[in-house]
Amino acid sequence: MKQSEVRELSVAELQEELGKSRKAYSDLKMAHAVSPLENPIQLRTVRRSIARIATELTKREQQ
Repeated sequence: MKQSEVRELSVAELQEELGKSRKAYSDLKMAHAVSPLENPIQLRTVRRSIARIATELTKREQQ
């Protein structure tokens, strides 16, 4: 998810998306542990997406 997309979401939508992304990341990690992923770059992409969402939530809490 791009930063511009993250900025447009509401707080509730961000929290929902954060939960979905964390679940997807844990599923990918488990799948990668069992057998290597075809595209291991997915792990990095999802992890960075989680960081973007969490950063935006923290930023909004401070305002």
